[in-house]
Amino acid sequence: MAKEYSGSPKHHQLESKRKRLTWILGVSGLCILFYILGAWQNTTPAPSNQSEVYSRVGCGVGSPAAGDGHSSSSSLSSASLDFESHHQVEINNSGGTQSFPPCDMSYSEYTPCQDPIRARKFDRNMLKYRERHCPTKDELLLCLIPAPPKYKNPFKWPQSRDYAWYDNIPHKELSIEKAVQNWIQVEGDRFRFPGGGTMFPRGADAYIDDINELIPLTGGTIRTAIDTGCGVASWGAYLLKRDILAMSFAPRDTHEAQVQFALERGVPAMIGILASQRMPYPARAFDMAHCSRCLIPWNAYDGLYLLEVDRVLRPGGYWILSGPPIHWKKYWRGWERTQEDLKQEQDAIEDVAMRLCWKKVIEKGDLAVWQKPINHIGCVESRKLIKTPHICKSDNPDTAWYRDMETCITPLPDVRDSEEVAGGALEKWPKRAFSIPPRISSGSLPGITAQNFQEDHELWKDRVAHYKQIIRGLHQGRYRNVMDMNAYLGGFAAALLKYHVWVMNVIPANSNQDSLGVIYERGFIGTYHDWCEAFSTYPRTYDLIHASNVFSIYQDRCDITHILLEIDRILRPEGTAIFRDTVEVLVKIQSITDGMRWNSQILDHESGPFNPEKILVAVKSYWTGEANPKPH
Repeated sequence: MAKEYSGSPKHHQLESKRKRLTWILGVSGLCILFYILGAWQNTTPAPSNQSEVYSRVGCGVGSPAAGDGHSSSSSLSSASLDFESHHQVEINNSGGTQSFPPCDMSYSEYTPCQDPIRARKFDRNMLKYRERHCPTKDELLLCLIPAPPKYKNPFKWPQSRDYAWYDNIPHKELSIEKAVQNWIQVEGDRFRFPGGGTMFPRGADAYIDDINELIPLTGGTIRTAIDTGCGVASWGAYLLKRDILAMSFAPRDTHEAQVQFALERGVPAMIGILASQRMPYPARAFDMAHCSRCLIPWNAYDGLYLLEVDRVLRPGGYWILSGPPIHWKKYWRGWERTQEDLKQEQDAIEDVAMRLCWKKVIEKGDLAVWQKPINHIGCVESRKLIKTPHICKSDNPDTAWYRDMETCITPLPDVRDSEEVAGGALEKWPKRAFSIPPRISSGSLPGITAQNFQEDHELWKDRVAHYKQIIRGLHQGRYRNVMDMNAYLGGFAAALLKYHVWVMNVIPANSNQDSLGVIYERGFIGTYHDWCEAFSTYPRTYDLIHASNVFSIYQDRCDITHILLEIDRILRPEGTAIFRDTVEVLVKIQSITDGMRWNSQILDHESGPFNPEKILVAVKSYWTGEANPKPH
């Protein structure tokens, strides 16, 4: 038998395999060990108390000292994700990280696109100078709008309906000018809103009860309303307890800060005017429109302004008018106008309403009510006899961003018979909020189906439940005025219904999918807007701003630094902003907001760390401007 020797090929192969296996097992073991050690070292223990959460967010930087009454109550509960050294991308912005100084106190109530000084340059015909006129690129500010020196967090809803801090809006003009009409009173360090108005001296509540005797305000048929020339929005404020959501709409004019007062009260409002351009709302948006001595010349320009009200009214919607010229036989002396002049004005309004095919429901006391037809079968037929105004042709009735009004009747969708509601009937509130909107069920919005709608609804239920975990105060009344900068189908607003908030749903004017009409059909309110420009509101008017994929839309269109400065302008001190976007975009946003006295944190998507979309939660720190020294 042959003897095996050490150089045998068989023995060498076995020994080689054994060594290779041992090496593989050893390396694998070390990899697993170091992975476990690394994970253990990077695991952040749950915070043991609220102050530990604040320290992680970094709220101590730029925040007031403890005990001054302004500690931020919006905290973040997850560990911050750091992408700075790994994700770099060039996005259209002003350059590297920079600190933004405070603007001069003279800008404390700056409204960039409704600036009274800039407005003087424009045409006064039809009050065009009061429309939106935004600053040029060279005129844009690169500073932070300061709050008044003694600014305080507003009263919580519903107390805010009746009270506001004087130091937040230091204007006594309305309390003096409108003293007899009970709009607003100064009581020590605060304003009180008794609920009065020019045409409702007994208060808005009693006035609304009078309207309810004429048309059904309860029962859920009427949900959305618009108040043109709203004053301090007491009409809208008292409609809320009747589950009616009103968009209060008024210009920045001699009645100082009326829209600002409305928003300080926690009531929906926008700066705007009926002049030459359409209101920034879709067709068939509102169930009811209202004017209480709003001083709009309804009979002027061939009834142009009533034609615009007709455009935004839903089929079967109501228009309510009080004040001149209604009940002129009683009030003509107080209005300092002749009886002939007032009668002529009312006759002209009645004529325009008739030509619009509206039906006068009733005139009783100080109120007159008209109703828009539910379809245009009869109206089209009437054009054989009534030649003007004609039915508009080749026009998208929802187009409303910088679109001139036209002296023609906005057509309603076709119907099969005279009993059918054009565009589809709506469910009563609150079922309306969750039913498939007619614009979707009819296929009017390409690419959006009933299934898409239901999926969006479930998606936002989950997301808002997650938000409740990562920001504090959502269910405690900390937030009242909420804005969704890219609202899509209104799912975010619907998911917030159980909280004491209202949502301004914004559809970007350059959006590929115009879904604002869907939002109104659900019983919510909103507007079109281009975020390369300033929003039509005063500074410090929103408590929570939500921006889902907004910057991915705008990063190639304009400087995102200016969008973030605009968010800072309209967000209250200690207000919260939530951004959803890709990591690259959020890192760039955070690098800019770090110079804006914000405290922020990037968090994982609610579905987990493997989702490429992340969430940035930011809190605007409390700071105020300094009072300008009085001249000697």
